[in-house]
Amino acid sequence: MPEHRPEYFSVEQVAELLGLHVRTVRGYVRDGRLRATRIGKQYRIARRDFEAFTGAGSEAAGAADAPPPPGPPAPLHAEASTVVQIDAIGVREAARLSNTLVAMVSGPRGGGVPLRIETLHNEERSTLKVIILGAPADAAELLLLIHSLTTENRHV
Repeated sequence: MPEHRPEYFSVEQVAELLGLHVRTVRGYVRDGRLRATRIGKQYRIARRDFEAFTGAGSEAAGAADAPPPPGPPAPLHAEASTVVQIDAIGVREAARLSNTLVAMVSGPRGGGVPLRIETLHNEERSTLKVIILGAPADAAELLLLIHSLTTENRHV
């Protein structure tokens, strides 16, 4: 007749069984990835929690207590952050360029994520800094626009 009393492991036993350092197992317990019960100053891990953590024994009777299997991985997310400095630019030209760029990025882009832009003009140094945050493709498109807007008037 099977015994109904739960079997518990110490953190050291779990570390040895998994080939991990004791600190790693304690970290899993603190993060909530491995369920454990604190008894005095020590943690105890129930067999069903250990099996749920390792994926072993999922066919066992305690499988109903196990968390559901993980879903598909989240899609990768990339974001570009770029700073462009434009030198020798006056107040009027900086305002015109800033307004053009802000108008170009209003609203969501192809991926549904808005491109964020900030412009800072330093009148004393005659510089304009353009800060771009968003999807890499959208940022690249805006960089090409900045390039064309800053080179078209310089060659005339």
